[in-house]
Amino acid sequence: MTAHIIDGKAIAAGLRARVADEVARVKHAHGLTPGLAVVLVGNDPASEVYVRSKHRETQAAGMASFEYKLAADASQDELLALIARLNRDAGVHGILVQLPLPKGLRTETIINAIDPAKDVDGLHPNNAGRLAGGFAALAPCTPLGCIILTKSVHASLEGLNAIVIGRSNLVGRPLLQLLLNENATVTIAHSRTRDLPQLTARADLVYAAVGRPEMVRGSWIKPGATVIDVGINRLPAADGGKPRLVGDVAFKEALGVAGAITPVPGGVGQMTVACLLVNTLRAACAIAGLPKPAV
Repeated sequence: MTAHIIDGKAIAAGLRARVADEVARVKHAHGLTPGLAVVLVGNDPASEVYVRSKHRETQAAGMASFEYKLAADASQDELLALIARLNRDAGVHGILVQLPLPKGLRTETIINAIDPAKDVDGLHPNNAGRLAGGFAALAPCTPLGCIILTKSVHASLEGLNAIVIGRSNLVGRPLLQLLLNENATVTIAHSRTRDLPQLTARADLVYAAVGRPEMVRGSWIKPGATVIDVGINRLPAADGGKPRLVGDVAFKEALGVAGAITPVPGGVGQMTVACLLVNTLRAACAIAGLPKPAV
C-alpha cells in the first residue's frame, strides 16, 4: 500500500480562491475591505520571507495589506505604541506580530496588547480561553490548516481516535481543542510521553508537531491512518549539497503504512498563510457586525 499524498499546495490555493471570492462579495455588498497589518521587528531572514509571503497573498486576495518594520533594537514601549495605534485603526481588522521577537522584548506582553478581535494569530489569552471552552474564537492558523487538510480525507472526524504529538501553545494545545470541537477522541502527547509508539499505533489521525526530525517512525503508524506532519526541520545534505527539509515523521517509512499523509514541504506549511487570510476575513466581518463568511 502507498499512502495518498495530501496536496497542501492545491488545497491552500483553493482556500485562497474562496477567500478572494468572499472578499469581493463583502466589498461589493457592504463596502468593507478587510485589512491585515503585519509587524516585523528586526531583520531575521526567515521572518522577512514569511512577511513578504503574507503581504503578497493578502493583496492577491483583494485585502488591504499594511507592513510595519521596526529596528531590532526597538523598545518594548515603541512596539506597544504601534500596536495600540493599530488597535484603534478602523481600516485594520487583523494584527500579526511576526515571531520570534528579538531578545529583550516580552512576547507574552506584546501578544496580550493586541485587541482580541484583531488577533488573527489566535494567541491572545481571550481567544485561547474561548477556544478551550468550546466557544467561537480566532484559532491559530497552523492548527486550523491541519483540520482543513484532515477534512480533505475525512468528511467527518466524529468518533475518530486522534493523537497530537506536541503541546505548544501555537500548535498542539489549540489543535487539541479544534479536534474536540469536531467530536474526535484526542490524546495529547509529547517527547516525554511513555509508550509513545504504542499510543500512536492506536490512532486513526496522527498529528506530529514535536520539532524533532523524523521522530515518528513508520512502525508507529496504524495501517490506513491519516498522518499530518507539522514539523519542518532543516538537515545538512549528506553529500555537502543543499540542506534538506524533513518533517517530524519518517516520510518514506510512513508512506507504505498510512492511508494518507502530508509531505514536507508542500503540506501543512502551505495552509498557514491561507488560514491567516481566513482569520482576517472572519475578523473583519465580526468587527463590522456582518454574518460569518462562507470560508
